[in-house]
Amino acid sequence: MTVNENDGDTTFADLGLRSELLDVLSALGYEEPTPIQGEAIPPLVEGRDLLGQAATGTGKTAAFALPVLQRMPPPGDGGGPVALILVPTRELAVQVSEAFHRYGRTLGTRVLPIYGGAPIVRQLQALKRGVDIVVATPGRALDHIGRGTLDLRDLRTVVLDEADEMLDMGFADDIEEILAATPEERQTVLFSATLPPRIDGIARRHLRDPVRIEMGHAAAEGREATPLVEQTAYLVARSHKPAALGRLLDIEAPTAAIIFCRTREEVDQLTEAMNGRGYRAEALHGGMEQEQRDRVMARLRAGTADLLVATDVAARGLDIEQLTHVVNYNVPSAPEAYVHRIGRVGRAGREGVALTLVEPREHRMLKSIERVTKQRISVERLPTVADLRARRMELTRAALEECLLQDDLEPFRVVVESLADEFDLMEVALAAVKLAHESSGGALDEEEIPEISPRTVDKRGGQRDGRPDGQRYGRGPAGGMARLFFNVGRSAGIRPQDLVGAIAGESRLSGRDIGAIEIAERFSLVEVPDSAADEVIAALRRATIKGRRPTVRRERETHTRRPR
Repeated sequence: MTVNENDGDTTFADLGLRSELLDVLSALGYEEPTPIQGEAIPPLVEGRDLLGQAATGTGKTAAFALPVLQRMPPPGDGGGPVALILVPTRELAVQVSEAFHRYGRTLGTRVLPIYGGAPIVRQLQALKRGVDIVVATPGRALDHIGRGTLDLRDLRTVVLDEADEMLDMGFADDIEEILAATPEERQTVLFSATLPPRIDGIARRHLRDPVRIEMGHAAAEGREATPLVEQTAYLVARSHKPAALGRLLDIEAPTAAIIFCRTREEVDQLTEAMNGRGYRAEALHGGMEQEQRDRVMARLRAGTADLLVATDVAARGLDIEQLTHVVNYNVPSAPEAYVHRIGRVGRAGREGVALTLVEPREHRMLKSIERVTKQRISVERLPTVADLRARRMELTRAALEECLLQDDLEPFRVVVESLADEFDLMEVALAAVKLAHESSGGALDEEEIPEISPRTVDKRGGQRDGRPDGQRYGRGPAGGMARLFFNVGRSAGIRPQDLVGAIAGESRLSGRDIGAIEIAERFSLVEVPDSAADEVIAALRRATIKGRRPTVRRERETHTRRPR
């Protein structure tokens, strides 16, 4: 059975939840369920097994926590725990436990997180006193099962949360062993951001006639115009990536950001570089002790750090409330990793930004991610020094406006009045703005980051070999193709997708009919089928691209690039 997202105005009361849970949800300010909650809670309350595809931040913790609490026996009934929640990381175990405490606070529910890196004695003592719900990482859960301290005989529900993450971390055998130790007549719930074949294998072996829910997959296609996570990529040469990252962070000014790197060494080097640029950056990777990790997360949540530079493994399971940006310092090697990374923002209805730095050789990986996620990643040019200066000036203006609206400026009147006797008031204001601008870093000298373009770019944004300005385009059009000249280029903000969209929108050609695209500073060249070239020229006479009506004609054989 497959369920898609519900568009109705469902309330929590419509889901059949007990009054104690409804009161808690109301007190927490939750007015209506998220789509995953609206679809998952009813069958889970009925005791059905469930296989759910849902990204981080869609509300899936409440989607399984509320039904588990709904079906809890009265306090004092039974012996061992009635629910076991398996999660990939210590951080997620703590977060899920806190959610159970929050939702079940009036029910007297006893919840225990168990994970590695924490004193096992306290966990043993709590298990001996008795608990109702255990939230565990697979390794520590198996440890307690082997010791005989985690009794699963009374278990009613098993939840595998972020199942694909657990498999990626090598917990497949542990999960199989844990499930084998649970009662056959149990409810099994599996949530995963992606559904690779290994997840389907676990579902076939351990779930009985499950309800299947897919969120953010087919339904996401209808929301592509306004995604919660704005996804953008930038073509950058490897040697310029640290400078490019700093430029983007200066422009974006994130409240808090995670920057994903491939290796521990890269994390350490980039953290040092970002701190050198004046950011408050913290490193997080597998080479750090748990105590160090906890201190880093505490600083980030307290706002004393604004950048977290991390590896994928170290950042799994993190939930940072104030996070606004995710940066892929490298293109992830697997689309699933990209999904998990950008799932850190755009959570619970909030908007977020995902930025990816792409080396030319990584372009194919970016296209693979687009195919799997069925979402377009816009490829943009890096901001220039002029863009950065304009942005800093904008921030200075915003800071001054806020000061004018909120601050008590009276103590400074004597300074202005004394200067006004000697200088024009406008000059006094200009000097004050200059000081404010420079004190905020506005006078920082920046070097231009060389653009990878001009390049030969295919219609999907891919880069091929470029030629310096002043050289003739030596390569002719492909067989059966004609090359059209457009008098608009990079200086007008033209991108390959703009040209493809104009041609496909105004003529009978589709995007796949269009060949190579070359974008220079003041013009562009586009290959189209020779038989359709004149039709395209005629169709584009009244069209506009980026607000401009271009001149379109067949390319002259002797066309050369003009010097800048």
